[in-house]
Amino acid sequence: MTASTPPPPPPSATAIDLLRWQFDLTWSLFEYHLERIAPGDFLWEPAANCWTVRRSADDGTWTADWADVEPEPVPVPTIGWLSWHMGWWWSVTVDHVRGRTPRDRNDITWPGPGAPTVEWLRDLRKDWLAALDGLTAADLDATATFPWQKDPQHTVAHTIAWVNAELMKNVAEIGQIRLQRAAVPT
Repeated sequence: MTASTPPPPPPSATAIDLLRWQFDLTWSLFEYHLERIAPGDFLWEPAANCWTVRRSADDGTWTADWADVEPEPVPVPTIGWLSWHMGWWWSVTVDHVRGRTPRDRNDITWPGPGAPTVEWLRDLRKDWLAALDGLTAADLDATATFPWQKDPQHTVAHTIAWVNAELMKNVAEIGQIRLQRAAVPT
């Protein structure tokens, strides 16, 4: 796999420059899969014990499988579930970084398989970058409100690093499931 990786920041780069470069690098790897993902990939269940997104009988919106206490064994997620999960944590994180009231998990609606979700994720990327572009060095040093609930040991810079780590993890999971599905004979 090849990706168009961003050039590294100079050695004199600021913390936000380095965090942004790390984000851009991870996103470039995600684009490899986003450009190749098919609508059928989103709801393909790679295992019998699976978490996915399902049409609600009430209004036809998509609802993600969820448990307040993680089951054992942990269900294998579908790409649909992973993309909803990304949309959830990322939307809430943008709310925190911008100083808005964070949305509840149930307020994050998955747009559906295929292009709607790909565009949603790309729009979240744009929102995130706009939020990062507005941060100062003092903002990075401020106490994080998410995901550590105002723990003074964690700053907004830690939140940005956490987003990068979550994105890396979710990109790898989505990529692996997409590759697995492509390898399964139909």
